[in-house]
Amino acid sequence: MKFSPVGSASDWYRLLRIDRPVGYWLLLWPTLWGLLAASGGAPTLKNLIIFGCGVLLMRSAGCVINDFADRDFDPHVERTKTRPIAAGVISPGAAFVGFLLMMLIALVLVSQTSLLVILLAVVGAVLAGLYPFLKRYTHFPQAWLGMAFGWGAVMAWAAEAGTVMDSPAPWLLFAANICWALSYDTAYAFGDREDDLKIGVKSAAIWFGERAVAGVVALAIMVLLLLGFAAISLGGLWVMYGLCAATALQLYLCLKLLREGEGWGFTFFLKSHWVGALFASGFVLQGLLG
Repeated sequence: MKFSPVGSASDWYRLLRIDRPVGYWLLLWPTLWGLLAASGGAPTLKNLIIFGCGVLLMRSAGCVINDFADRDFDPHVERTKTRPIAAGVISPGAAFVGFLLMMLIALVLVSQTSLLVILLAVVGAVLAGLYPFLKRYTHFPQAWLGMAFGWGAVMAWAAEAGTVMDSPAPWLLFAANICWALSYDTAYAFGDREDDLKIGVKSAAIWFGERAVAGVVALAIMVLLLLGFAAISLGGLWVMYGLCAATALQLYLCLKLLREGEGWGFTFFLKSHWVGALFASGFVLQGLLG
């Protein structure tokens, strides 16, 4: 395996996508949903630290393995051709070593929890590691992304509750995140559709075709239904307020997308994480005021 060039600090800054923090938020909110929901809005400081650091590590590790997997595709896509691996400033070998190092640190973190969470983390690592390769075989790699991100809610619930079988809530949150990722990441893929077709990469944006905007909106509404079922199963006035706020924003984004069309897809993606933040805020307020 070739390890040179290793790249500069600024190259790694871009490879880890630290300059594009929206991905951290999109992973953080489902994880916080699990922590907050299982604990009544008051998770332990230990779990907040472990899962907060885990989000930072896993999102960056996911970006590295994604670019490693796409190293032969990215040079042919306008949006990705300047990424460090595609541009040749960081070698695939060096990037893969960086990925392994981050996964090792994440393992150390999760070892501070319970055996159940460690076993769930193994599943999460498989989900995260396989996601970048699925776009070669299925039009719905975004669903796998949703499973990888949503698994954080299941793990977080297990860390706080000690089990994932005492309530339907963690699985409803997991399912909601699958639909959520399908929604926002399909909108994100609108701009790549022409290049993806040329190089043979699959995506939900391609599969939906002319119905892509309607598909994104339908999935976004499904997110609200699943979050609603989760909120009802958990109860709490402030949780319902958070759901209402998240619903209002999600519907606004959907109406804006319907009016503006695919050209607004990237903005839809960038703003979607606020839906997760508003839903999480309900749990926080429930813990403080409920």
